[in-house]
Parts: sequence; C-alpha cells; structure tokens
Amino acid sequence: MPEISEKKQKHYLFNTSVIVAALGYFVDIYDLVLFSIVRIPSLQDLGVTGQNELLEQGVLLLNMQMLGMLVGGVAWGILGDKRGRLSVLFGSIFLYSVANIMNGFVSSIPMYAFLRLIAGIGLAGELGAGITLVSEVLPKEKRGYGTMVVATIGISGAILAGVVGEYFGWRTSYFIGGGLGLLLLFLRVGVYESGMFNNLKKTQNVTRGNFVSLFTNGRRFWKYLKCILIGVPIWYVVGILITFSPEFGIALGMEETVSAAKAVSFCYLGLVFGDFASGFLSQRFKSRRYIVVAFLLLTAVFVGVYLLGHAFELNTFYTICVALGFASGYWAVFVTIAAEQFGTNIRATVTTTVPNFVRGAVVPLTISFSFLKDGIGLVPGALILGGISLVLALISILSLEETYAKDLDYMEPV
Repeated sequence: MPEISEKKQKHYLFNTSVIVAALGYFVDIYDLVLFSIVRIPSLQDLGVTGQNELLEQGVLLLNMQMLGMLVGGVAWGILGDKRGRLSVLFGSIFLYSVANIMNGFVSSIPMYAFLRLIAGIGLAGELGAGITLVSEVLPKEKRGYGTMVVATIGISGAILAGVVGEYFGWRTSYFIGGGLGLLLLFLRVGVYESGMFNNLKKTQNVTRGNFVSLFTNGRRFWKYLKCILIGVPIWYVVGILITFSPEFGIALGMEETVSAAKAVSFCYLGLVFGDFASGFLSQRFKSRRYIVVAFLLLTAVFVGVYLLGHAFELNTFYTICVALGFASGYWAVFVTIAAEQFGTNIRATVTTTVPNFVRGAVVPLTISFSFLKDGIGLVPGALILGGISLVLALISILSLEETYAKDLDYMEPV
C-alpha cells in the first residue's frame, strides 16, 4: 500500500510530503526569528540587567544555538542518508518542538543556553531533509515548484513569529511554537519515504552518508564549497545589513531611529515574495543558474542603494529592507541546486549541511565586519564585505552545472 501511495503522490504538487516539509520549515523559521524577538524580554525576566550584560548573554545564547545547528546539520545529514529522509524530517521536528516548549519553562541562563543548543540541533535537520524528500518524490520537471512552496510557506513563519512575539509573552510564544510542531507530527501518517532512497537501501556495497567523502575528492569538495558560497550573500543581507540596521541608520544620517525588529520583519516579507518569484522563474525559464545570477545582481543593486544613500525617510528605509529581502530571496533555488548537484547516497548530507554552513557563515561575516568597521568605517566595511560575498557567489554559480530537470536517481562514487 505505501508503494502505491508513493507513486501516486509524484503526480501532483501539493502532496503530503510537500505540505509537511513546508509547514515544518514554517515552524523552523518561526523559532529562529522568535528567539531574536524575545531575546531581550526573556533575559530581563530572568534577571539580566544592563545593556552590556544583555548583549553578552544574548551573544552566548545565539552562539549556543549556532553551535547546535552546525553539529545538528552534520548529524542529521548523515542520518538522512543512512536511515532515511522521513526519520530526519520528523525527528528534527519533534526535537525542536520539545525544546521550544521547554524554553518556555526556563528559570536560569545555563538552562536557557542548554535548551538553545538542543533547539539548534533540532532546527538544523528539517529543511535539508524536507528539500531532499521533495526533490526525490516529485517529477524532475516539477521539483522546483515543490521547493518553492516549501521555502515560501516556511519563510512566512517569520511573520507569525513577529505577531506572536509582539502581542504574547515570551513564554507563551515558545509554547505556541512547540505546540505547532507537535501538531504537525500528526500529518506524518500520509507521508512516504523517497522511492530513490528505498531503492538505494536495496543496493549492496554502496556507502551512504559519508560526510568525509566531500573533502577527500577535489572536484567534489570544490562543488560543495561553491554550493555554500552561493548562499552567503543571503545571510550577509540578513546578518549584517538588517541585524545592524539601527547602526546603519545613524551612519546614513537618518533623523528617525530604525527599529531592528521592523527591519527584520520587512526584510522577511520581501524574502517570502523573493523565494516565490525565484522558484517560479527558475521553472518558467528552465534554469537555476541564470535566475540565481539575476537575483545576485539585483541584490548588488539594492545593497548599493542601501549603503550609498543618505538621510532616508524611515518609511523609505523600510521599503529598501523589503527590496533587499526580495532580491536575496533565492534560498529555495539555492538549496534545490545543492540537492541536485550530488548523488542519492550523500544528497541528504549535502542538502542538510550546506544551508547550516551558510547560516554559520554569519560568524566569520560578523567578525570580518567588526574588523573592517573599526579600520575603515561602518559603511565602507559593509561595502567591501558585500562586494566580496557577491563576487564569490557569482563565480560559484557560473562555474556549477545547470541542474534544472536533472535526473537525480544516481549514486555518487565515494
């Protein structure tokens, strides 16, 4: 019976695999953004006072979450190729949902830090497993639409996080996120494992989930690195330009104070539409590469508008944040490209680790930004860092093969 259902669901876009992957990513993004929104009120409620202490403890919690995502990205990716896409998809949803609920009960900073670590591990697995599963269960001509749906619905979770974080207490906000994740697990009944993975399990003498193999072959390593570099400009925009938007507002001579929370919300609004547009256009024009190139060039334009402007009106500044989000909204296509570049036996490993390493790139980006800022100034430092990120991304995407409608049913020699 599962075999029949698995074959049937390949013929339509909104099957349960796509829906569960999209809703799982929705809750994933909700939790990521929610922590940024409730960070200060939650720390104050736990007795942290003073601007410096709030910043230090906030950085500690963010680093614990990032450490969890880097560890989880590798662990879940390997498990996805060894045990299956579904076990990772639902295992990660369960872990970050329980961690979310437990975050609502924290009473100390060490407990909070530990739970952010656990949440980070859980959050690291859902997107890669979901994109891998969707890529393998949909026909090759439609999988771009499937990953577009996953990313578009998923990123809109940031909007819900903004509303909930604004109007509900921080503990209740965590409970809501965890509850949404656990409710999602009820949909697992109608989801079936990828046929490609099931066939792979029956194949003898095939190594699955060998993370080290990505570094032992020169051609494979450079392809893997290029997949990561393509996504770095997205987190340059979010992690530098949007996160530090209040400081940029001052540097650009704005009279009104920029709200980081509003800048994040407007940026994610743009990301929702950008991910839909980039995914749709990659299908419409039958090319992943050239659509990513177009969006990278558009990102360069709006980075220039953002950093080279002066004394913006507040509403104009927030409009530019939306434009930056739209231009850098090629996350769905970027993760799809990573999934399509590698064979079935290491596909989940790649698709899970690549987006988490891109998220982890925020650390060297912020360190480099601090160094450049202190040396040549806020705006010139951001321009140089943005230029490097965009040039490396353009070189990387132009040197990768086109993967639209590529047959994914093959093994990677490891």
